[in-house]
Amino acid sequence: MRVIIYTGKGGVGKTSMAAATACKIAKNGKKVLVMSTDQAHSLGDAFDMKNDKEPIKIAKNLYAMEIDTVYESEKSWGNLKDYFKQLLTMKGGSGIEVEELLVFPGLEELFSMFKILEVYESGKYDTIIVDCAPTGETLALLKYPERLSGMINKVLPIKRAGVKTVGPAVERVMKIPMPKDNVFDDIEYLMDKMQRLQNLLLNKEVVSLRVVTTPEKIVINEAKRNFTCLYLYHYNVDAIIVNHIYPAKAMEGYFNKWIKMQEEALQDIKESFSEVPRFYVELQQQELRTLDVLGKVGDTIYEEINPDDVLFKKEIYSIDNKKNCLKIYLPFADKGELRLEQDKNELIVGVKNESRKFPIPSEFTKKDIVGAKFEEGYLNILF
Repeated sequence: MRVIIYTGKGGVGKTSMAAATACKIAKNGKKVLVMSTDQAHSLGDAFDMKNDKEPIKIAKNLYAMEIDTVYESEKSWGNLKDYFKQLLTMKGGSGIEVEELLVFPGLEELFSMFKILEVYESGKYDTIIVDCAPTGETLALLKYPERLSGMINKVLPIKRAGVKTVGPAVERVMKIPMPKDNVFDDIEYLMDKMQRLQNLLLNKEVVSLRVVTTPEKIVINEAKRNFTCLYLYHYNVDAIIVNHIYPAKAMEGYFNKWIKMQEEALQDIKESFSEVPRFYVELQQQELRTLDVLGKVGDTIYEEINPDDVLFKKEIYSIDNKKNCLKIYLPFADKGELRLEQDKNELIVGVKNESRKFPIPSEFTKKDIVGAKFEEGYLNILF
């Protein structure tokens, strides 16, 4: 099974590109589910029909759904949420503000990812196409499993056995209710699910990300930042799709000055993403909506290429034992925005306002960092 995730700046046409790809793969005979994690769902609009929180059939081999995060959250952490609510309402009444406090930043995105995992593990489809929210929310979605699992380990170190033995005494003295068995069940369930989700997302034979951009400087710059952050979190970007390219005949007269700007933007994309497969989509004469139009666009984008293949894969980490060097690929990172710290057996690498912890390879665990330099897209860390 394959999972292909579409991401990019808001308004670049992620939904249309995801839907067109799904149409192309379904036409090739594979069973495809295209799903949206964006709260501003527009997948139903693209197919010109109403979608649901569970898969519905659009055409032969093609299914679609729009994830309902409220529905998914109740399935994923009902007991744990009830316990937190109990703690928050001990000294005061319950109310709408308590419910709001229980919506942790990023948690809804996590439950969207759980739905992807659930569908993947069901084995009902050959390919899952994911239409993600705009770039910033996508990055939050992709890094949340790793960060939340670390938080739970630190914030909830109480063990089930310990609660059973000393819990009653703590409840009497501290006047704080101890978590019941079903709360621990929820924690274990979440932790196990997050581990499986992380394993899936980092499996480059299964999961690919495709960045959608348009030939405009601001959008291209965001695509580059997005590309860097995805590599920082070890995800595989296997294609760039350039949407909304104006045909030459449409650039005459009033739009004549745009010709040069578009040419420069396309050249920037060609040079910046030279290693990664690039696909170009001209502005269509009609809206990218309805099954027929999306099917034609899918054929235009990929032509003879199978969109279900892993189109590109690059090794993000490499170790040079002779030079005692760990290399991390961070394309488009600015040397002045890079941060590097060592915390025991972990490396903390930061790029602007994003940071990630890496376990230090066993070859270097007893050594300290003696230097680092950034060359040709690689951060070279010397031990």
